[in-house]
Amino acid sequence: MNVYKIGGGEELNIDAFVDDLATVSEPKILVHGGNQELTDLQTQLGHPPRMVQSVDGQSSRFTDRETMEYFWMVYCGRVNKYIVERLQKRGVNAIGLSGMDGRLAVGKRRDRIKVLENGKQKILAGDYAGSVEMINISLLTFLMDHGYTPVITPPALSEQGDAINVDGDKLAARIAIQMQASGLFYFFAAPGLLRDRDDEASLIREVKLAEVDLVMAHAGGRMKKKVLAARWALEGGVTEVRLGDGRTATPVQDLMAGKGTIFIR
Repeated sequence: MNVYKIGGGEELNIDAFVDDLATVSEPKILVHGGNQELTDLQTQLGHPPRMVQSVDGQSSRFTDRETMEYFWMVYCGRVNKYIVERLQKRGVNAIGLSGMDGRLAVGKRRDRIKVLENGKQKILAGDYAGSVEMINISLLTFLMDHGYTPVITPPALSEQGDAINVDGDKLAARIAIQMQASGLFYFFAAPGLLRDRDDEASLIREVKLAEVDLVMAHAGGRMKKKVLAARWALEGGVTEVRLGDGRTATPVQDLMAGKGTIFIR
């Protein structure tokens, strides 16, 4: 069994990815994002996203309660159901779930976050974000044993029952670890991990677990989260993690044929 994660960038060929994934006969779980569509909806409705930078340099969306409601519309609604529909048309018995449904993904809410704004540290309250600590593997196992392909999206659920925005890459890694997946495959708008973010020919083809710290300098922006998730998954027992291009006509086949970056133990 493998776990696949497709991002939410506007450059991704989501139709080609879903069609290609439908040809995979092995049991699978799909995790997806919807970042660009959420940004577009928020902007159209007069509530543009507030991006904040943590003290360790990572950028994220400040998720107040109104943003969370938009989050449901995009991630749990339009994007999730579009993928389910397309998979069903291709004979895959997909079932769409958020991390809230059936307490599929549970973690801790981070109500207050420390951020950097204009070079100064600030504390922001009212954030509905957090991290996943537990996956309901009995639910996923039941569904897969009965022939369903789970299509999963954030948000997750806090221990107190609040919806929380969680990182999709980390959610996919947590699922892969707890479901004892053989592989974890990420698709995004690049050929893989690059030595130079501005040069797509500078692909790093293979990274061993012991080398992750060495390549971290090449991982800027959201790529850093993917590299950290790759290390976490390998340490948790996943055999391999691959990073591949989600813009091509056959992204899954390309990755399985050796394109992209592979992380191995």
